[in-house]
Formats: sequence, structure tokens, C-alpha cells
Amino acid sequence: MNLQKQITLKHLLINNEKKIGLQFYPDKVIQALIKSLPEVKWTEKYQMVYLPNTQKNFYTLLKTFKGVAWINMKYFARNKPVNTYGEELKIDDLRKKYPQIPEAYFQKLELKRYAYKTALTYCSCFAKFLRHFPKSNLIEIQEHDIKKFIQSLIQNGLSNSSINQAINSIKFYFEVVLGMPNRFYDVERPIKEEKLPEVISKEEVQEMINKTFNLKHQCIISLLYSAGLRRGELLRLKIKDIDSKRMTVRVEQAKGKKDRYSLLSEKLLLKLRAYFKEYRPKKYLFEGNPGHPYSASSVVKIVRKAAQDAHIKKNVKPHTLRHSFATHLLEAGTDLRYIQILLGHNSTKTTEVYTHVATNTFKTIKNPLDC
Repeated sequence: MNLQKQITLKHLLINNEKKIGLQFYPDKVIQALIKSLPEVKWTEKYQMVYLPNTQKNFYTLLKTFKGVAWINMKYFARNKPVNTYGEELKIDDLRKKYPQIPEAYFQKLELKRYAYKTALTYCSCFAKFLRHFPKSNLIEIQEHDIKKFIQSLIQNGLSNSSINQAINSIKFYFEVVLGMPNRFYDVERPIKEEKLPEVISKEEVQEMINKTFNLKHQCIISLLYSAGLRRGELLRLKIKDIDSKRMTVRVEQAKGKKDRYSLLSEKLLLKLRAYFKEYRPKKYLFEGNPGHPYSASSVVKIVRKAAQDAHIKKNVKPHTLRHSFATHLLEAGTDLRYIQILLGHNSTKTTEVYTHVATNTFKTIKNPLDC
């Protein structure tokens, strides 16, 4: 591809107004066509030309350069960004809660379609960072300033996970929002804690189901376990996602914006049919109000109560059932690659953690005390 015939679109925020930025290699034809565009201006700050970000201007751009130059959309979202995983990204709520954070920060979170929980964590951490430098110009903050800030977090007893989140929120501003890659490449991160997933036995899962007498709650626990679902995936399931002919559960736009299929239990299918006749959900498989998904906190309470009634001492959460699903498949001899697909992991390295908790290999080893 001839790089001289390429135009990269960028999202800009100038005087609190959204603009379309255009980056390109010097080219007489492109420059002549750009002059014909409406309200084109030059920005010294971003070193590129720009025009108002309107739908009309966007389509004018595509029409003007069709057959002349390739429009690189890598950094530009054409449609209004929406969050497609987890809780809906309520960006206006975050703006109200953290007014000290620059508007460009919120805009980039929305454009990159960050999940609400991630966006909330970033904003909370970055607001703390801003409070640490109340009178400083952000662009003038140097690496040694960042290191001192991180050091203060360590001295205040923050966990490694919280410190890494703080670093991520800072790097997001300088490297993603301001477009300065590796601005703080030398900021040390704490060693990542490698914790094994908490699992329970098949017998304990069955006891949880047996001790749950509400049919809807029973189906929720059974589906979390038998399909290895995340809580958010369960809540977004629609009636059509249960395929009784192929015995699959379709999981749409899960973590990483990926679709996948998982297993549908024959025993669970019978319960789901009875559940549907009794509850008559309208759109989502499990609903609070008609047509609206069940609440995340309710799922946590259902799982916790079932574990308590089953006299399980461990802190059982919805994700514990997903961990247990993967571990029990591995112990039954299922290939790790298949488990990876069922869980929706990008790499088998993520799935390999279950090899450390599966006990089937231990059973072939004779304990020296018993010899």
C-alpha cells in the first residue's frame, strides 16, 4: 500500500467541541481535496488539520477521498460508541461524580467502549492522582513525580492490584488520551500476585442446587456452573440463546467483545422448560422487571445463600462456579483447548491455571505417609 495515499482519522476535542482530525503524508492531491472540505482548520497542538465532527462531514470525507486515498479508521469510531460487555457505561454519571477529570478522558473511555466497572475504577484512581497534584500542569508531570506518587500508595498499604490499577489509569491519560505512547515506560509495577482460583467439588455444587428450592434460583446456579458462565454473561442471556436442538448456550459479546458457545445440560434443560412456563420471561432469560435483566447483586445473594445452606465453608461467588466447571472438566480428561473455547479465553495460558487446582494427577501419587 502507498502510504502517501492514506488518511488516518483521529478524534479531537478542541474548545470542548468534538472534531475529526486528519493525519496524512504530504501529497498535493490530498491537500487540494482537503481545502475543499467545509470549515477545515489547522491545530498546532495536535499538528493536523481538522473539521467539525458531524455525520455530514464524516460522509463528505468518505465521498471526497473514495478511490483517491485509503481512510484508516483504526482510531476512529464511526457510530456512537456503546458498551457491549458488563453494565452499561453511564459516562454522564462519571462526569458528574468526577468533575475534576478532563473531558477528553471520559470521551476516550466511551470511544474505546470500556466496561462500566473498568471506567469507574480508572476514574476513581485518576481522580486520586489529580488530588495529589492539585496545582500542577499535567503535561509537565515527570516520571519521578509518578514514582513518588506510587510510592505514597505503597506506604499507605494499597494492594498490588490497586497500585497496578492506579498506574493503568495514569498511563491511560498520557498514552491513550494524549496519544503519547510509552510516556512513562520506566515506572515500575509491583510483582503480579498469582492466586489460584477457588473451586468446590461436584458434590458441593449438587448440594447447593438441592438446597435451593426456588426454581428460578436453581436454574441460575445450575447454568452458571454447567455452562461456565460469568455473572454478566448469565444476566445478558436471552431466551433465544438456549438452543435445545444443538444443546448449546450462545454467549453474545462476552469479555473481549467475542461471541461463543458453551454446553447446555440435559438435566438443566428440563428445569429451564419448567421455569419458562412458570415465569414467562419476555426478553432476557432471567428478568427482574419484565423485559429487563435480573440484577447482578441478586445473583451474588442467591449463590451465597445456596453455599451457606449447603454448609460450604468457602466464600462461594458466581465466578467460583465457573472455576469449578473448568476444573471438573479438566479432571474428567477434557482437552485444555476445548475448555479454553468453552470459557472464551484468548490463550491457553489463561486456561492453564486450572491445571494447578485439578486433583486428578494427585490421585496417582502415593503419599509418603501412607507408604
